[in-house]
Amino acid sequence: MKSLSIACALALGLAIAAPASVLAAQPAQAAASASATAPAAPQLHQAMRSLWHGHIVATRDYALAVHAGNQADEKKSADAVVANAKQISNAVAGFYGQAAGDGLLKLLAGHWGGVKALTDTTKAGNTAGEQKAMNDLAANGTAIAKFLAGANPNWTEGALQGALMMHVNDHKTQLDEMMSNAPAAQQAKSWTEMQHHMNMIADVLADGIAKQFPNKAH
Repeated sequence: MKSLSIACALALGLAIAAPASVLAAQPAQAAASASATAPAAPQLHQAMRSLWHGHIVATRDYALAVHAGNQADEKKSADAVVANAKQISNAVAGFYGQAAGDGLLKLLAGHWGGVKALTDTTKAGNTAGEQKAMNDLAANGTAIAKFLAGANPNWTEGALQGALMMHVNDHKTQLDEMMSNAPAAQQAKSWTEMQHHMNMIADVLADGIAKQFPNKAH
């Protein structure tokens, strides 16, 4: 169970049924608190940022390939998303054992399945398919938030839900802009914000892990 605490909200998932103003405020408040002082475990912070940045880079590459209709690049990018998820699960296994890593990999697979479906249906203009993908992401994200909050006393379920919702909204914004051929400057701005939000989430998670496991975190 505790394995998921090291992994973080990749999984990042979804449309949580809570007021948008609350969801938006929670991750920002958590990030502000986390950044108020220097990281307790800077190497852990760097590693977490690298892992989660790898997720958004690979999923963005997949979306670009879908938009361009390049099936070879679609497969290459999809494989990269899976490889990144395995890197994350292997890191968890190093702390808690292989069974824990395997459990996390299943959750990450659920998140990727939702993001992939959202990408494909947005490209196709399939509104019903988009809604189903968001529903699936919501279920996946709710389970992750509850699980992580139970594993690490430094996180709360509500704050995790807000952070996950922020991340999924970034995916949705990126896909909507990309598939509609929004101006390049607009897409670049959204991409920069997505990276910033991913770093915020990684930092909050790293802080929680460092507090829970002060010896291992270093």
